[in-house]
Amino acid sequence: MIPSSFFLTRGVGKHRECLQSFELALRNAGIHYCNIVNVSSIVPPGCRLLPRSRGLKRIKPGEITFVVLSRNSTNEPHRLVAASIGVAMPSEKDSYGYLSEHHSFGQTREAAGDYAEDLAATMLATTMGIPFDPEIAWDEKKQLFKTSGLIIRTTNITQSATGDKKGLWTTVIAAAVFVP
Repeated sequence: MIPSSFFLTRGVGKHRECLQSFELALRNAGIHYCNIVNVSSIVPPGCRLLPRSRGLKRIKPGEITFVVLSRNSTNEPHRLVAASIGVAMPSEKDSYGYLSEHHSFGQTREAAGDYAEDLAATMLATTMGIPFDPEIAWDEKKQLFKTSGLIIRTTNITQSATGDKKGLWTTVIAAAVFVP
């Protein structure tokens, strides 16, 4: 099976049980009724990024659903958690793209998202032979990748949350969901 499209989603859940907080995060993301199978980081050639609303309409309850999933949890009050998916798409329709998953503690939503996006773009760039200095800032690399003409789109989806003040489990997820 090679998916023709994918969409990005995110969610957060809080509960006294860690597993239930994960279930609530899946509900918040709109993918709780799927049988989720984690896959690695390749976007097939020609696979299109759909808006979340269109993607959700294309999945059915009980369906085996392939996702790249980032997940993080804490039961420590006030601890910042983040989960992020980075996306890097090539300009060539016959080339594959990359997805990266990143999860962190103490990192803002913006910082975690930038990190995941940088990671996906760097993985794609290295397969395309784009020269770059890994030590330069993401904004500079982003500009370099776009001006090369080989990477046309990078983006991310990130969910962050602060641990519940009463110590409930807080789970965050970000996902790239493949649809047939």
